[in-house]
Amino acid sequence: MTATSPVDSEAGPSSKREERKVLAGTLVGTTIEWYDFFIFAQLTATLLSPLFLAPLNESNPGLAQILSFALIGISFLFRPLGAIVAGHLGDRLGRKAMLVFTLIMMGAATALIGMLPTYGQIGAWAPILLILLRVLQGFSAGGEWGGAALMAVEHAPKSKRGLFGAYPQIGVPVGMILATGLLFFLTSGMPKEDFAAWGWRVPFLLSIVLIVVGYVIRRAVGESPVFKEMAARKEESKAPLGELIRSHKKAVLYSTMIFIGNNAAGYLLIAFFIAYATRTLKMPTPQILLATTLASFGWLIFTLVGGWLSDRIGRVKTFLTGYAIIFAWMIPMFALIDTKNIWLYGVALFVLTVGLGLSYGPMSAMYAEMFPANVRYSGISIGYAFGAILGGAFAATIAESLLQSTKWTGSIGIYIMILCVISGIGVILAKETRGRPLGVSRH
Repeated sequence: MTATSPVDSEAGPSSKREERKVLAGTLVGTTIEWYDFFIFAQLTATLLSPLFLAPLNESNPGLAQILSFALIGISFLFRPLGAIVAGHLGDRLGRKAMLVFTLIMMGAATALIGMLPTYGQIGAWAPILLILLRVLQGFSAGGEWGGAALMAVEHAPKSKRGLFGAYPQIGVPVGMILATGLLFFLTSGMPKEDFAAWGWRVPFLLSIVLIVVGYVIRRAVGESPVFKEMAARKEESKAPLGELIRSHKKAVLYSTMIFIGNNAAGYLLIAFFIAYATRTLKMPTPQILLATTLASFGWLIFTLVGGWLSDRIGRVKTFLTGYAIIFAWMIPMFALIDTKNIWLYGVALFVLTVGLGLSYGPMSAMYAEMFPANVRYSGISIGYAFGAILGGAFAATIAESLLQSTKWTGSIGIYIMILCVISGIGVILAKETRGRPLGVSRH
């Protein structure tokens, strides 16, 4: 027979003031992390191949674009390593320390990208150094999300875990709004030659300011009450990674499957659509960036709705609703985009964000409820990281390859639809988790 700690009470462990600090800390941190990530992804779609892959871009622009998208995917390959290291230390040393560490690492890597010489200045060393900094970004991102999700969910009242857990999730669309909005103003406000020469560096360098703000806010957040309880019973968290591998393989598999479809569809919005609209359809870059920024507000709103709704009708029903919308919208979405009408392009992206939000908002809460406290950071971080590799890591690369081989955008839609089915199966196998206790079990 087991009993759970006070952290599972309906009222929750935190004062309203502490709750606001936690929500602000998780939101600001993930926003900054994903701003850094999206700046790179969106500039990859429009500019980085001629700067860092100049000879190939001149001889074979299509292949150069595919390899540019692959640079996005490379960082994902190192997310599991970041998830393993940060998850293991987060389960042993605390959620808060890992949040601060990953934030600083991501910010440093991003700022250094803004200082990199181009291929024209140092030759092949330019893409090599860029790849190394992308590895650091991937390592950081692998440990970031799990810590932010747990800080939010483990501080939450039981009846609001989905809503609280949606706050680190909306850091993704907020980061995208900042990244895309800034690129819109820069590309609209300066000549193309100046932006290509030096203006592209500005968004990367500005991350230094954001990192300082995020560091100050995160330092003020208290440690998770669940980890505080674990710290009082150290024998239960000596080897979280080993126990995860031995006893919770199914939960890791299901959490990986759950994320694949959402992450792949999300990276079409983040990177592929911008490249396709500007390079293939020849639509104006500022208009495309503005439409993407506006669509990101839909992603933000429906992610919060998804978290809130999962507290009302359950995690499984909310996830499946979101995936059903993405599945059904894929073919009509590409038909609207191919009209080259900016208004229909905006509608296509906005409707997609409804499904993205509903299948992303409940994730923090559901993942936290799938794992026991002493392996939770490791479990959710590793599941999330592998889901990102199989989902979004090479989604833009695969989409570009499908487009060039089939000459039909519907083939990309079918690819995403298959991934949505896989994620839906993962949700069903994981079963409903709403209301499961989060505290340390007492045997």
